[in-house]
Amino acid sequence: MIRKYQIGVIQMDTRDNYEENMEAACRYIDEAAAKGAKLVAFPEVFNYIGVEPREAEEIPGGPTISLMAKKAREHKIWIHCGSISEVNPDGEKKYNTTVLLNPDGEEVARYRKLHAFDITLRDGTETRESDRMQIGKDIVMVDTELGKIGLSICYDIRFPELYRYMAMNGCQVIFTPANFQMQTGKDHWEIILRTRAVENTCYIVAPGQIGIKRGGKSMSYGSSLVADPWGTVIARAKETAGVTMAEIDLDYLDKVRSDLPCLKNRRSDIYDVIKK
Repeated sequence: MIRKYQIGVIQMDTRDNYEENMEAACRYIDEAAAKGAKLVAFPEVFNYIGVEPREAEEIPGGPTISLMAKKAREHKIWIHCGSISEVNPDGEKKYNTTVLLNPDGEEVARYRKLHAFDITLRDGTETRESDRMQIGKDIVMVDTELGKIGLSICYDIRFPELYRYMAMNGCQVIFTPANFQMQTGKDHWEIILRTRAVENTCYIVAPGQIGIKRGGKSMSYGSSLVADPWGTVIARAKETAGVTMAEIDLDYLDKVRSDLPCLKNRRSDIYDVIKK
């Protein structure tokens, strides 16, 4: 296992031009790899955001993941593919899906978003993700040379039991690609992410979208960041699209878990909602 390594966190301003979005994604991969990244992580729906949805893709075989696999092989790096819309063979609703690729371009994990963002904000803005998204059924974790990795997407961060389950099952780095909205992001984004890092003594890697989306109907919060197991924000993106580098140090993670053994001290004999 590689105990210390660099990751490239990609903040994107994804719009309704698929080709331009993917050209930008490839440039960011090249930049991160040149800076020594062992892994590159993208935000939610990094390949396309428009007023009208883009046709969902097959996984594997679709153009987005195929291109990402090619770039992984080119640079011999891991790529966390944010999320894209995946074809659902059993219905019309599509999955919001993330894929983790190894340096040979092979899919080692696939996660389908578990929680649909169905909410009405104070200003009356309503979002019903469940109208168009099929929710997933599985918690996804994978052992890699970079540590044990857990996968989640955006709204999932509001459900702490998911992250505790992954931590109790050994996850050291958990990815939370997002397209967080400005209304909630300005108040909740950082505090939730840092809390998930602190309470589970793990790294939280949170690549996000930035910019005005869907013809002015929404604004993405950005502020992509990495929080370490102590809850310190060790890297934060500027207010623009681009690459932010961060270091993952699994020896430091072990030290924090040794000094603050909250995962070992939990009273599973009293509350057994989450089973290891």
